[in-house]
Amino acid sequence: MRSAIFALSLYASTASAQTCGGPVGPFIEGVKAEARATGIPAETVDAFFQGAQIDQAVINADRAQGVFQRDFISFSRALISQNRIDNGRIYGQRLDSTFDTIEARFGIPRGVLLAFWAFETDYGQVQGSFNTRNALLTLAHDCRRPDLFRPQLIAAIELYRRGGMNPASTTGAWAGEIGQLQKLPREIIRQGMDGDGDGIVDLKGSSADALMTGANVLSSLGWRANEPWLQEIIVPENLDWAQTGLNHKASVRDWAARGVRAREGALGPANLQASVLLPMGRNGPAFLAYPNFEVYFDWNKSFVYVTTAAYFATRLGGAAVYDAGNPTPALSGQQMQQLQQKLTRRGHDVGGIDGILGAMTRAAVQAEQMRLGLPADAWPTTDLLNRL
Repeated sequence: MRSAIFALSLYASTASAQTCGGPVGPFIEGVKAEARATGIPAETVDAFFQGAQIDQAVINADRAQGVFQRDFISFSRALISQNRIDNGRIYGQRLDSTFDTIEARFGIPRGVLLAFWAFETDYGQVQGSFNTRNALLTLAHDCRRPDLFRPQLIAAIELYRRGGMNPASTTGAWAGEIGQLQKLPREIIRQGMDGDGDGIVDLKGSSADALMTGANVLSSLGWRANEPWLQEIIVPENLDWAQTGLNHKASVRDWAARGVRAREGALGPANLQASVLLPMGRNGPAFLAYPNFEVYFDWNKSFVYVTTAAYFATRLGGAAVYDAGNPTPALSGQQMQQLQQKLTRRGHDVGGIDGILGAMTRAAVQAEQMRLGLPADAWPTTDLLNRL
């Protein structure tokens, strides 16, 4: 994807934009009208949709995200290979000046971006073969998340108008992301940056452009320069488990007073707010999550992906392999769905019956553990499932 550098401005979608489903032809005509209302010329809009079609493979991919049902240990071991670690070091050295520039400008360590780069596209090697226009059209038309994808489809038309994509040939991920760090059209328009100084933004072909853009995205999401994001810790056996989890915060000073200590080195600044994160309960790995960890959820909503990406960034920065401990076995996907159904019947909002242990399900689990007098570490077990 090649794009001229512009002073990029945002544009609003109309109140009637959030429609979905029905015959594809009328749906496209509605999108065209919305795009024209933003000031995009009619001939540009018509050209963008020439040959557009719904892609069933996109729907299939959207419905088949069972990988996020895996627990942290199995998920992280699957994603973090020695090859990815070795390549992270190689690319970190190869693009040393780019990473130095990013750290000086944004205060983001190279490991953070290297981890995203590895997970998104294997350092640019696997960027996806889905037609981007068709992917966005498909997901905007589908009624599962039209409020997310219809604005991205409109943004793709604007990106095309600016020379930033070819609707017939630009390819990427099934969810419409483009480039080595897999950015959606609105992010490209808002935060796209020229990292190699050639006067153009090429998120597919230029690693420097992709990394600089990724850093700009993180900064715009609230990344706090030169602060930690995640750190492995050792927790005392008598810690109040009900105070753990991302929905509970205390100062690093307070956590230290409660017996929390760093597994390596020292804890972060004493006045920083942080949460004790136990992705597999009190008997598994333990981390201290700092304010920058919350920014990860604006990059990807999956709890297990976010935790793994943040941890991998620490590994690329020299941290040791985490202590896996001896956690209670994870529930199966089917068991997790049963648990979510029971939690929902008890009035908890778990964000959907999907078999995925996300932040909302964890909070509900912790609440029920407290009610039942169990160790409230937010890790669901068969015992909890049976008690509910």
